[in-house]
Amino acid sequence: MAEVTLRALSKSFGATKAVVDMDMTIPDGAFVVLLGPTGAGKTTTLRLIAGLEAPDAGDILIGGRSVRNDTPAQRDVAMVFQQYSLYPHLSVRDNLAFPLRSPILKLGEEEVAARVAKVAEVLQIAHKLDNKATQLSGGEMQRVSIGRALVRSPQIYLMDEPLSSLDAKLRAEMRIELKRIQQDLGATLLYVTHDQTEAMTMATHVGVLDQGRLVQFGTPREIYEDPVSIYVATRLGQPRINTLPVSLFGPAPEGTVTIGLRPEHIAQGSGVETRITRIEHLGDQSRLHLHLDGHDIVTLTDAHTQLKPGDSLAIRPEAPLYFDANGARIRQEIRP
Repeated sequence: MAEVTLRALSKSFGATKAVVDMDMTIPDGAFVVLLGPTGAGKTTTLRLIAGLEAPDAGDILIGGRSVRNDTPAQRDVAMVFQQYSLYPHLSVRDNLAFPLRSPILKLGEEEVAARVAKVAEVLQIAHKLDNKATQLSGGEMQRVSIGRALVRSPQIYLMDEPLSSLDAKLRAEMRIELKRIQQDLGATLLYVTHDQTEAMTMATHVGVLDQGRLVQFGTPREIYEDPVSIYVATRLGQPRINTLPVSLFGPAPEGTVTIGLRPEHIAQGSGVETRITRIEHLGDQSRLHLHLDGHDIVTLTDAHTQLKPGDSLAIRPEAPLYFDANGARIRQEIRP
């Protein structure tokens, strides 16, 4: 495994700036998630590192060495795509072994068999090795697709939304499996997604992208608790952060236009009166949907709450986030 560094990396397609002056370090052994909506530059960043696209400017270092002029094969990276990309006529064993039989690697069949057996054990598909790829479930096919990357033991694994085509149950299972595999192997992994749950549950670091720019990089907890802007604040958190006019509540730092309130950062029982419009009972907790002066607010309460739609509820902010007219974070103290 190796540390990967991007230095002032840029890439445009015609008039479209896909990646803009990006500086980022992916630490050795880290699980880094690039998060952002469609068009944010996530996949282009992945393809630049893999060597599938050439940068217009900047540099890419893997293990401290520039790879800008290296071919994809010379970079020693492994990529997992959204689609499974398996050979349907081959067995699981041969699908896993295929990248190891490359003339570049020049591995003997004994070494190939050992690597395939080890990865199959890690992915818990050893009992499927003799099955054709077409005989597998969706989750098993995705495991094989990931396994084709794992057998390589590359310097970095690059994954482009590999779980997005799975159903909700399989996605949840594979999130756990991927994190376990990454930790067991000590792998350096860069993972692209628009799914905040994947970022929060798997990542050691999150990079938030906006129109090709890296706007914040840190641990999931740092991104969640200390966002630099409204844009970043809305990338993580379910239910999403409430963004409300500052006039709805009390004093705020000078220049504040919008106040951000996480659902769990709204105290109940005193403050401004709101009306409950809907309650979602989720088993371990309940979500309260409130209405205040033309604005909708979501907060959390006890699973066994006796509140009901139509009731009044007083609320006040706790640990609010303040943003200016451009959506940038304001950090100064509240003036009396």
